[in-house]
Amino acid sequence: MFIGALQKTTLMDFPNKVACIVFLVNCNYKCKFCYNKELTSFKYFKKGKRELIEEKDFFSFLEKHKKMLDGVVITGGEPTVSPGLHNFIKKIKSLGFAVKLDTNGTNPHRVKKLFAENLLDYVAMDFKAPKSKYHEITQSRLPFEKIQESVDLIRASGIAHEFRTTLYPKLTIADLKEISHFLKGEKWLLQQFQAVHALDPKSRKLKPMKLSEIKEFITEAKEYVDVKLRGDAVLRNCLCF
Repeated sequence: MFIGALQKTTLMDFPNKVACIVFLVNCNYKCKFCYNKELTSFKYFKKGKRELIEEKDFFSFLEKHKKMLDGVVITGGEPTVSPGLHNFIKKIKSLGFAVKLDTNGTNPHRVKKLFAENLLDYVAMDFKAPKSKYHEITQSRLPFEKIQESVDLIRASGIAHEFRTTLYPKLTIADLKEISHFLKGEKWLLQQFQAVHALDPKSRKLKPMKLSEIKEFITEAKEYVDVKLRGDAVLRNCLCF
């Protein structure tokens, strides 16, 4: 496993759990608004002069903090592109920790297998854009049908879950309304765009959506979804070995 960083404690990222967050390197998307460029590929990670965390050191950390932590959040990058993810999660679960997986939904077959073996306790799926803008914003040609399959799978799983969307300025209120209808009845967290950290240089010049617009949209969208605005989450809080 390419473990790029570890945030040793979080009270926000795993509902009702005291958890740590493990960040895995590599992603099959290159979202224009991505604020963790160094986690999108090992090439960028090396250029950032960061050092990987040894898997044995990560599990040593978990062993030492069994009494303090309830769970582990696995995020990225995109965790489901890591070949060793299944065994990695099995080992975490064997130590008695609950597991939350963050995913972009592009590998539903891998998530389905994890569900089948009861290896996940919570799933957060990033829903990037309405179908018409997915390829443009993610800078990928991966089929949207995989996203639809993941949404359906997560909805039917019986596992606690949420969907998340970053308020990239190229998304209009009409786009957000379309997403709210698509995710009808679901828990949906909105995250503010962070221009200074954006992967796409041109996007760094864009201005975030005004808070007043966001609040007005949320008021209207609550008719369809359980929607909230989440505080910013950035890699600067990570404590790495």
